[in-house]
Amino acid sequence: MGAAMRRIQAGSALSAFGLGFTVPYLYVYVAQVRDLGATTAGVVLAVFAMAALVVLPFSGRAIDRRGPVPVLLVASLLAAAGALGMGLAASVPAAVGSAALLGAGTAVMQPALATMIVWCSTPSTRTRSFAMQFFLQNLGLGVGGLIGGQLVDESRPGSFLLLFSIESAMFLVLAAMLLTVRMPKAPALQGARPAAGKGGAVRALLGHKAMVQLCVLGFVLFFACYGQFESGLAAYGTEAAGIAPSTLGIALAANTAVIVVAQFLVLKFVERRKRTRVIAAVGLIWTVAWLFAGYAGLGHGSQAMATAAFVSTYALFGLGEAMLSPTVAPLVADLAPESMVGTYNSAFALVKQLALAVGPAVGGPMGAALHGPYIVTFVLFSLGITVLAVRLGKRLTPAQNQPSLAARPSKVVARHEPGHEPEARAAVGRETAAA
Repeated sequence: MGAAMRRIQAGSALSAFGLGFTVPYLYVYVAQVRDLGATTAGVVLAVFAMAALVVLPFSGRAIDRRGPVPVLLVASLLAAAGALGMGLAASVPAAVGSAALLGAGTAVMQPALATMIVWCSTPSTRTRSFAMQFFLQNLGLGVGGLIGGQLVDESRPGSFLLLFSIESAMFLVLAAMLLTVRMPKAPALQGARPAAGKGGAVRALLGHKAMVQLCVLGFVLFFACYGQFESGLAAYGTEAAGIAPSTLGIALAANTAVIVVAQFLVLKFVERRKRTRVIAAVGLIWTVAWLFAGYAGLGHGSQAMATAAFVSTYALFGLGEAMLSPTVAPLVADLAPESMVGTYNSAFALVKQLALAVGPAVGGPMGAALHGPYIVTFVLFSLGITVLAVRLGKRLTPAQNQPSLAARPSKVVARHEPGHEPEARAAVGRETAAA
């Protein structure tokens, strides 16, 4: 791993560490510590999420035109200002405004960091690079949440100011680290602008059928898993399975533990297989996870068995996540024309954010009241992941679906030079035509 990649990975871990410090306590802070009420706390959380939906459609083009470093630098400074502002917020406008800055800044970090990883990696090293990023981000979130939980005290508002100040400092450290990163020059960006065609970048992306199918698959993935963690599945566990709130913490810890332990154990397995088959296998694993959840809430076993089944659900989700991290993000990068890497990463991040917004809205009420239909719905969604993955595999070139089969590591460069030799055109397939 080169020096630039090490700094990128360290910065990614720092940003996750900062978020882990505060996000779990945002609702309590606004509603109780600042005494602004539950309604205001809900608005603050909604603004935090909506800010991402507002900025992500524009961030991709900015990354492609200016490069990921300047965009990530601005995002880091916005997030730092938002975090510090939240720590000082004593009124509704201040809390809402700070949430908007924090949400916008942290949202843009994701595609910018992903684009930096793409620039500093090759198709043969990209799988491991994204796996490492996912591992470090989960580690950062977990450690940040653990330390933050030890520092907060609802009776002392100053403890929350300390938390938000530390988060702000993490984003400033990230910005400082960016200034030391020497990025390799992307050939397609030397004096060029995104070659999006007459209809612009959005039309080019929507005309790329493989990427559209991947976005649909991504929405289902995030909706059926991440969108349920702290909403529908938590509500279902407490209402249907009688799970104690403290057990929810154990289940989330099991999820993180499986990711940390399994991430590099499954990496060799993933690298030697077609990406779409790995994603299809995740769909089957998550189907089993939802069946475990069904047993926990709808079965007639003991409370101990129900608790074990519920914790196993989160653990199986973690195994699937560990398999997805070196699979989906690199696939987005390999589908993207080099002049539109930022656009593709931002589009996929937008899809994820939409799923995370819709997931709790749909899953929360169902998990709390419609226990049987809730389980059936997400068993079907998980099976849908497998079906969509198999269909996507038919649209990918062999090198895109399994980079280890690529004859040349430089196929990404060749893919975006349509005037070159016929074999370069063949490596591109549908992607060159779509771009």
